Amino acid sequence: MNEKSTLTREKYIAPVREFYESDLIKVITGIRRCGKSVMLSKIREEIAAKSPHVIFLDFEDTATLSAIPNSLALLDYVEEQRTDKNALYYVFLDEVQRVEDWAGACRTLRIRNCSVFISGSNSKLLSREFTKELSGRYVAFRVRPFVYKEIEAYCAELGKQASIMDYIVWGGFPKRFEFDTPEAQRAYLNELNETIILNDIITRYGIRKTELFKRLVNYVLISNARIFSARSVADYMKTNGLACSITTVTKYIAYLEEAFAIASVKLYSKKAKRELNYYQKMYDEDVSLNSIRVSDGRYDITHNFENIIYNELLYRDYDVRVYNDGKREIDFIATKGGKTFYIQAAYSVAEEKAYEREFGVFRTLDNAVQKIVISNDELDYSTSTVRHISFKDFLRADHL
Repeated sequence: MNEKSTLTREKYIAPVREFYESDLIKVITGIRRCGKSVMLSKIREEIAAKSPHVIFLDFEDTATLSAIPNSLALLDYVEEQRTDKNALYYVFLDEVQRVEDWAGACRTLRIRNCSVFISGSNSKLLSREFTKELSGRYVAFRVRPFVYKEIEAYCAELGKQASIMDYIVWGGFPKRFEFDTPEAQRAYLNELNETIILNDIITRYGIRKTELFKRLVNYVLISNARIFSARSVADYMKTNGLACSITTVTKYIAYLEEAFAIASVKLYSKKAKRELNYYQKMYDEDVSLNSIRVSDGRYDITHNFENIIYNELLYRDYDVRVYNDGKREIDFIATKGGKTFYIQAAYSVAEEKAYEREFGVFRTLDNAVQKIVISNDELDYSTSTVRHISFKDFLRADHL
């Protein structure tokens, strides 16, 4: 996403705004290239409009990192800039993980009358590991790739069209929309994938069995919106000639989650009134992580469709689980503001069998809970007990 864009992503900035004057370190986190640096820039511009006391350092700039390689140099630099010792200074540190003992510097700055904002791409900042590094003296804000409404707005700025099918296949990483050809977009997404897997995970965690890890990653990312267990993944790897323990599978999947490449959603059994911890569904942070692994052009539209609905629900702040009572599975239980929704995701219900399958799963369930089917069909298939929402309308809505 271009820093000169007028798309402010107010959805993400609004919660940060409440902490502008707080001494808590503001951590902007999320998968690589989802727009964290641009968001940091927008916040900086907003604060600079009301205060002259703004300090910004981008440690992706080699010259900056050479001049300020460690925490002592960083503290000295900020202190030199603080000409008014009584004023609150706003300190923005992009790619701060490159600085030696960056966490120590941030902890010190916050007690020197500085409001500190940080962002970075290393998995240490992408994951929950900064909890330990910053000793609880922080508040984290998660940024995600574009949802469809953001894609429409950004493409309008660029003078381009944003089709729903393009979103289903290639997802919402912001910068890809700046490229004019499918070939250039795919090249960009492939490079991003390599960076996430190689730099953010393999290098960070010192993974030695790189072939095993890459094969597992490919299997997980191309199998989004499906039910997994660690044992089933280990069995799959074994049948493909790569011995892999359940412990290793669990560890590798945790690495993917820490880098925000995937999210695992536990199954909820109403009968047992508990989460089934040993089974879960995996969703890709962006469906392009599935599509770039397809070589024959037969993109996984149906599972990407469900994955996008999941991502959109998270963007709208719904708590999302998967329903399973041993006899049937409902794609999502979405809860927000005391309201609960049962949701089925189906690319089409035009055929009678598909209609019966998707609508029939709600039979005998409590009518006090709203039941919804989301499909790509234009016709309204709503019944007296089940509301049908077209995918197009769902993408452009603010809530269910």
